[in-house]
Order: sequence, then C-alpha cells, then structure tokens
Amino acid sequence: MKSQLRLALIITCCAVLDATAVTQDWEAADRATRRLAPAAFPQLPSSIRDALVKRGCTIPQPYDARSPENVIKGSFIRAGQTDWAVLCSQQRISAVLVFPADNPAAVMTMPGAADLDFLQGVGNGAIGFSRAITVATPKQMRQYAADDQSQKKLPAFRHDGIEDAFIGKASGVLYWDGTRWLSLRGAD
Repeated sequence: MKSQLRLALIITCCAVLDATAVTQDWEAADRATRRLAPAAFPQLPSSIRDALVKRGCTIPQPYDARSPENVIKGSFIRAGQTDWAVLCSQQRISAVLVFPADNPAAVMTMPGAADLDFLQGVGNGAIGFSRAITVATPKQMRQYAADDQSQKKLPAFRHDGIEDAFIGKASGVLYWDGTRWLSLRGAD
C-alpha cells in the first residue's frame, strides 16, 4: 500500500513538473514571437504608421514568414476604395485594425485575442506563431459560402473581406456589410 502511494506521488510530481515545463515552453515561444515595428512596412501610408506607433502596436509575424506579413491593402469597406488592415499586437494581444480610406482617425478595431492562442507545434519540437491576415476576394468568399451550407443569408460580396487564419487549421472572414462587421466561415 505504501509503495503504491509513493508511486502515485512520484507520478503526480512528474506530471506537475512536465506540465510546468510545457507551460514555460509555450510562454517562452509567445515572448519569442517576432513582432515588427510599423517602420518595417514602408508601403503603409505614413499617417497610418504614425498611428500604429502612437498606439504601441507591433505586427506579429507567422513562424514561416519570409518577408513582413500581417499588413494588407484592399477594398474592405466599399469597392474601389483603398483601405488598410493591420494585425496589431499590444502586450501580446492582437487585434485586426482597419483603416478606411487611409484614414487613421476612422480606425475600426476588431476584438483582440492573446497571441499565445495562435501558437502551435511546427515540427522538430518547435512552437511557432501561426496567425495571418490576407485579403479575401469576393470570388473566394462566394466559394467559402458555397462550401458551407450552414450560412443561410449572406451579402452579395461586392468588395474584399479580411481572412483571419490560424495557419494550417482554419480561417474566418471579416466582411463589412455597410453597417457592421460580419464574421463568416473561411477555409477549413
């Protein structure tokens, strides 16, 4: 009986130590995520770069990024208008910011999520940040809608959306319907 109790205690201690090490690995990977300053994106209008600096934004990079990512340009509010979307990380919590018509004063902020929630094993024991935003074209959004019969009433998709992906897993699409942002299914 005593030996069984000792064995159970040893197993419990090892499990706690292992869980602590795993938690520390994920937290270390979160801290190690490469986050770029707005200055790393020369294509951004200077007024938007300045607004990002003023907010204290950095732009987190996916583990496999070869060039700066998570800053995109498209027609997110209406067709023919140039808008910018940026994945802004503040204190390791990221939110998509949308700057309609290059106007930093009109910024729209989506709900944020912990960068830690977008970490995953990426092979060979490594952990990497795996969130990326890209432009979702009307054609792509129509295809996603056709693939997902659960989305009944959808807009006509006359302009771009913002695809927010957990790389290698799934994505969602943010689409401005003229009065509010819709959260739609993206790729699986």
